Parts: sequence; C-alpha cells; structure tokens
Amino acid sequence: MNHLTGEYNCKLDAKGRFRMPAGLLRQLGNGGTMEFTVHRGFEKNLNIYPQEVWDKKANEINQKLSVYKKKQRQVIRYFFRGATKVALDGADRVLLPKGLIEHADLEKEVILFAYRDIIEIWSKENYEKELAQEPDNFDEVADEVFSDIDGLM
Repeated sequence: MNHLTGEYNCKLDAKGRFRMPAGLLRQLGNGGTMEFTVHRGFEKNLNIYPQEVWDKKANEINQKLSVYKKKQRQVIRYFFRGATKVALDGADRVLLPKGLIEHADLEKEVILFAYRDIIEIWSKENYEKELAQEPDNFDEVADEVFSDIDGLM
C-alpha cells in the first residue's frame, strides 16, 4: 500500500456515517469491497486502518507483546479497545460504532487526517485544538526529532 496523505473535511450523518472522500478512495485503490478496522486513537480521536494494514499491526502486537507482563497486557487491552470491523457501503460511506463516536466527541463536522497507512478521525473542534498546540519553536523540535533518524536530515 502507498502512503496515505491528506486532510479532508467530512460530515457525519445522524446514523454515524461519513462518506469516504474521493481523494482517499483513489489512494486506497478504489476497487472491490473496502474493509477497515476502526478503534480508539492515542488522543481524543479514532484511527481507521485498511483491513490488511490492521491485520499486520494486530499480528505484530500479538507476537511481540506478552500477556504475562502487566504493562504489555495493558497496552494490548487499550490498543484493541473498541476495535470494530467496518466496510464501505454502496454509497462509499463508513458507519462508525456509537461508542467510538462518543469516545472521540464526534459531531456533525469531522476531519479525516491521512498519513502513512492510517486515517485519523477527529471532531473538527478537537482537531483544531490539537493543531493550536503547535510549539513556536517547531523548527527546533523537528530538527531534534529528524536528526535522530539516520539519513533523514
């Protein structure tokens, strides 16, 4: 899979569905049945993965983390909490589970933020709050982070 990219404004309908933007559909391949897994994000958002990406991540977590170590068990539990398989319907919509909608405070306006192999789903308000926290010295933060990665800077 190619790396996903983009920021998309979407509307959540009364049933908890949003239409997958055409730009994302093109990046995802737009062929056949598109299945995903959605779960709680690391912040007050949701993460939605194409099913083959989710399966790979879930297998990696299941193989590398031990249920016999408390912190690892907690990470497993929190990572998989609320994970639900979803699929595009005939109108390219995704139905989100009510509990996940409540967790992320999603209302009518949502933002999809796509990067790497993940799509984050944010309430417009929470997304704007998150972006408003950008530090004044972002160039210094980026320099520190990127310099730790061989060959990136």
